Amino acid sequence: MSKTLVIVESPAKAKTISRFLGKKFVVKSSMGHVRDLPKSQFGVDVEKGFEPKYITIRGKGEILKELKAAAHKSKRILLAPDPDREGEAIAWHLQKILQIDENEPCRIEFNEITKKAIQKAIEHPRTIDYNRVNAQQARRILDRLVGYNLSPLLWRKIKKGLSAGRVQSVAVRLICDREREIEEFVPEEYWSLTAILEDPSKPVTFKAKLIQRNGEKIDIRNEEQMKRVLRELEGAEYVVVDLKERTKKRNPSAPFITSTLQQEAYRKLNFTARKTMQIAQQLYEGISLGKKEGPVGLITYIRTDSTRISSEAVDEVRKFIREKFGKHYLPDNPRIYVGKKGAQDAHEAIRPTSVFREPEGIKKYLTQDQFKLYKLIWDRFVACQMSSAQIQISTVDIRAGNFLFRATGSSIVFPGFMKIYVESGEEETDRGDEKLPELKVGAQLRLIKLEDKRHFTQPPPRYTEASLVKALEEKGIGRPSTYAPILETILARGYVVREQRHFYPTELGMVVVDLLKQYFPDIIDVEFTANMEDRLDKIEEGQLPWRQVVGEFYRPFQELLQKADREIEQIEIEEEVSEEVCEKCGRNLVVKFGRYGKFLACPGFPECRYTKPLLETIGVDCPQCEGTIVLRRNKKGRKFYGCSNYPECNYVSWWKPTNKECPECGTRLVEKYQRNGVLWVCPEEECFYQQQAEKNNSDQES
Repeated sequence: MSKTLVIVESPAKAKTISRFLGKKFVVKSSMGHVRDLPKSQFGVDVEKGFEPKYITIRGKGEILKELKAAAHKSKRILLAPDPDREGEAIAWHLQKILQIDENEPCRIEFNEITKKAIQKAIEHPRTIDYNRVNAQQARRILDRLVGYNLSPLLWRKIKKGLSAGRVQSVAVRLICDREREIEEFVPEEYWSLTAILEDPSKPVTFKAKLIQRNGEKIDIRNEEQMKRVLRELEGAEYVVVDLKERTKKRNPSAPFITSTLQQEAYRKLNFTARKTMQIAQQLYEGISLGKKEGPVGLITYIRTDSTRISSEAVDEVRKFIREKFGKHYLPDNPRIYVGKKGAQDAHEAIRPTSVFREPEGIKKYLTQDQFKLYKLIWDRFVACQMSSAQIQISTVDIRAGNFLFRATGSSIVFPGFMKIYVESGEEETDRGDEKLPELKVGAQLRLIKLEDKRHFTQPPPRYTEASLVKALEEKGIGRPSTYAPILETILARGYVVREQRHFYPTELGMVVVDLLKQYFPDIIDVEFTANMEDRLDKIEEGQLPWRQVVGEFYRPFQELLQKADREIEQIEIEEEVSEEVCEKCGRNLVVKFGRYGKFLACPGFPECRYTKPLLETIGVDCPQCEGTIVLRRNKKGRKFYGCSNYPECNYVSWWKPTNKECPECGTRLVEKYQRNGVLWVCPEEECFYQQQAEKNNSDQES
């Protein structure tokens, strides 16, 4: 009876922690939540103040038996689930099951899984934080009230298998609203004019854009206006009339929080939100670094919306920067980042547990994906405490008759933090690769040619995973731990599909959103949902009783449910009928949405259960036979391209084929998506040919 039992959620975490503790400790895993509301029934007694009915989760009986036996043999029990609402709730359920006195200081928490952090936590246990538990209970019960009342309504009025939720429905609405904006968008024509110029004494060409006529901003709306401008410029002399140079300071981005890590990993590494969180969890719980160090947590806790960094971590990274890069790369004072309004400051930002574990130094112990994500986190953290970059911006104004052209260029004077990290997106244009030639006021330039281009204004871009997570975060919808599950749910329900990294709503998604907008405007209202998140935060802070918050939501919600059930008539979603016939009963097959995209199914379900894959053609001929290329999906849902004549023809490609041939080797080119657009690339390993593809501006990432 002399040992202390420590209970965590996962076996990996248990393995790492047990290494830091001596023989007087036993570390066990609960394998996540051990109790929850039942799946087969409502599980909330509305008449008794929304009292939840918790049951042991199926499959957890043996785990609880083992934990009870270990608790019986121990003199002390310490509960160490993750340091957030969910972790606090797990600790509370374990306290109830193991019959630990509620006044017993049995809860320990730590932001990183290192020996120092674990030992400090064990020295300072506390009692369960019931405000935090109540905030988690309120969220869970609110979600149950919505899901178990609204989902059956959708089943009755539209079709079975649908679901609705406080957060997921708002996410679908954002995608649907964006699609309607795109559909209703009316493009407007405009033209641009660029002069290709050179200084006769320095034969280096550069570009200057037309910006003014007679001292006022010029706006060219059609071809006729452009022709008039070109006629006026005939025979004009191009003279430098003004030169300006300024040094622009650029500061590093804040260290990662959950949402920004998901966004940046998506943009830089092409990781989905789910994949990012899975790998980050592995890095947090512990990776074995050989016999010398053993398992050790490489990064701090991964579910956070705080950009705070501990003073110890700041001191360590400043020491590292001084030793590695020199004093010029270290600002005089540590950088302090202010989090967004409403951020929970209980945890630090996501950072390495030791900055001296450089990515290359531990690469051999990591998988390829673990290394990529760890390096991303390490780079961002080190950069956030480095000196600002200094970029020299040059501006040259050139007079041509009544017109003014302007050329801009930039060059890096001092790289600062950009030596190791630049955030993806538009900011990468500041790399300083557009240097202008040295010019003087009064210099007469030679016109090489004028390039006039016709453009059309573009609709707002469709959401990608990164931009949807960003929108949810900015609007205060959901919490860091919920973004990945939300995206998975709306895809699995068939409300949206993901094509070439962008979300498109399905007809089903549009119908459900329209119905919810009409009858449950609060459920699908962005501001209402964000306000509910604020109220959950107030429960955690002890400012609001959870039963009051749930009650104030449920009473008007119940009235809306009854009204909707009376008024909504059966909604028939017309299914797309194909020309292909069911091999079993002869009916025309219809297009259905499944977990992995579209497929063909017999409309006679459930009497006839015949299905077959839907071959989506992409308008490209097979390079190996007379078939056509179709889009397919493997068992994991990943897209690939193959021949319609499979299995007779075995052509397959992960990249989208084109009808264009490589000018160097004759192989069919494929499309590859880069941050800067689409490239046509030769897939032959010995051939490195590539070229920029035609851009589809309507699908740019927001």
